[in-house]
Amino acid sequence: MTQITSNLSSPLQAPGQQAGCTLDVIVHAIDAHDKELQLINEQIHKNPELAFEEFKAHDNITTLLEDLGFSVTKHAYGLATAFVAEYGSGGRVVAFNAEYDALPGIGHACGHNLIATSSIGAFLGVVAALKASTLPGRVRLIGTPAEEDGGGKIKLIEAGAYEDVDACLMVHPAAHKRFPDGVTGVSYVTSNAIVKFRARFTGKPAHAAGAPWQGINTLDAVCLSYNGVSMLRQQIQPHERIHGVIVEGGTKPNVITASGTVDYFCRSTSLEEAEALKDRVIKCFDGAAIATGCSVEYETREAYADLRPNKALCANYDSAMATLGFPVASSGATQPGSTDMGNVTYVCPGFHGGFAVPADPGAFNHTPSFTKAAGTSKAYELALNTAKGMAVVGWNVLSDDSLAEGVRNDFEEDKKMRESSRR
Repeated sequence: MTQITSNLSSPLQAPGQQAGCTLDVIVHAIDAHDKELQLINEQIHKNPELAFEEFKAHDNITTLLEDLGFSVTKHAYGLATAFVAEYGSGGRVVAFNAEYDALPGIGHACGHNLIATSSIGAFLGVVAALKASTLPGRVRLIGTPAEEDGGGKIKLIEAGAYEDVDACLMVHPAAHKRFPDGVTGVSYVTSNAIVKFRARFTGKPAHAAGAPWQGINTLDAVCLSYNGVSMLRQQIQPHERIHGVIVEGGTKPNVITASGTVDYFCRSTSLEEAEALKDRVIKCFDGAAIATGCSVEYETREAYADLRPNKALCANYDSAMATLGFPVASSGATQPGSTDMGNVTYVCPGFHGGFAVPADPGAFNHTPSFTKAAGTSKAYELALNTAKGMAVVGWNVLSDDSLAEGVRNDFEEDKKMRESSRR
């Protein structure tokens, strides 16, 4: 378990100002927008939208920001449901990611309504701190669509959204039973990388009763490859995961299936290891194609990198949350899931903490029970607590040169570590 330590004497370092004064400014600003933030949280939760279809969320959030006096770039970076709002000038840049996509059939079962709300709140808190100071610096709110499927942040990276960012922050909710007793969340959390691909088998149709020997059955290839992957799971690392679904398996029982399609995800602790696992899975499909006489072709989809939390940002968040009265654990276990925030942490210093949401037994993320938990007033209250902590960290990065230097040094050291592991 990674130990996170801080060399900062205070969680709020503002040159020329009293730390407590700035902390009060941040907390007051977020609390003052309680009604607006609660409404936006409810709007997102009650209107779940899938990847790249988050038009209501996009419009509701951008309307709120415009009503508050911000200039907003809608449909930013060539993505219909992305947006950017920014305040300040010169200095360093702190960004907050707002996610708002949902899951098919079960809505906001990952609590992205809470992620968006906490990031909007943190943005407003840092804006207030900047307005109360004479310091340079910019705070940016980025609307990031399609985290659940589609890799929206990857497309934003490719469009240059994070090129000038000195620190990028967001928090993610999870069922409270996943956290140690007595803490409201965790600062340092890693996650697995994931690679995704689609395999298409092509065979030959025939009458299944009259002349089956004339056909080449792709459903057989699909089933054989599925069983092959199931056997492979016995020989993979405990932290690795393989998931697959049959997308296309035929239309009528009396017609030999001539086209079969499957989607598969492979997860491991790094992109390199996930790619290696994918190569092993591909052999199952190649073998099934040979055994059944089918041809097979592959389509690679977006890959999510492993999450690389910045230790200096995590330590400062620890201090901020303790000062606010919401203590968090400094380090948590690697999460088996994956996020495109991992890709962001490869290009700029990043923070992706977690916070605990009270939930019924068995109400883990990606279940209908967690959808219910994510819509409660208590979950909203907890999201605002994390917004205050993130805002304090964001302000510290803008105002404290030593922290900013430590954040950059941690990022560069991690970059060297990643590069050396590839050799």
